[in-house]
Amino acid sequence: MTFTAQILTLFPGMFPGPLGESLAGKALAEGLWRIETLDIRDFAYNKHRSVDDTPAGGGPGMVLRCDVAAAAIDAARSRAAPEWPLVYPSPRGRRFDQAMARAWAAAGGVTVFCGRFEGLDERVIEARQMEEVSLGDFVLSGGEPAAMAMLDAVVRLLPGVTGKAESLAEESFERGLLEYPHYTRPQVWEGRAIPEVLLSGHHERIARWRREKAEELTRLRRPDLWSTYERGGQDRKGERP
Repeated sequence: MTFTAQILTLFPGMFPGPLGESLAGKALAEGLWRIETLDIRDFAYNKHRSVDDTPAGGGPGMVLRCDVAAAAIDAARSRAAPEWPLVYPSPRGRRFDQAMARAWAAAGGVTVFCGRFEGLDERVIEARQMEEVSLGDFVLSGGEPAAMAMLDAVVRLLPGVTGKAESLAEESFERGLLEYPHYTRPQVWEGRAIPEVLLSGHHERIARWRREKAEELTRLRRPDLWSTYERGGQDRKGERP
């Protein structure tokens, strides 16, 4: 089954954008995944193709209309599998993470509604049971850049996209830790040497060092992740790094 990303947007020309380059772009060209863009304006009800209106109760900006948005969503969902998430990128949503990326990849597809202006009429979010997802604690001009970032995280998990599947298991967040540091030639650069243990050829020592560094980095830089890792129910004694 080919993973499909359905994108509802006012700017279909923004896609594939960065997703058309590098590993994601190569996989797209090879048919390992595909993008379907739907122009929200195609579902407008008047000759001006209006998709927004003034906020109820007053205030600045404009709000995307629920009737137009619902028509676009229904058209997309009629071609989607029921298990595909229906996502609305929003600062109010649950924080996107690696676990969510894995879940979307496993679902075989995702439908993403890219908002603009002041946002989307709350009624369509409720009526269509849209899942609000946040890329972080900041505000973008629209949902398109967030959709691209999230899809990049998903596509690289698909079979055949990344050269060595085992490299994915070593990345940040896969085991609840940040990734350990990496080094390559030259052995000494500007007086800084590659840690001796990495040149030892002793696989168990190298694995232990990498686990210790991953734990140290997580403890120092992401105490929230470290707390979750420490509270983990699994017994990690004897687990190979």
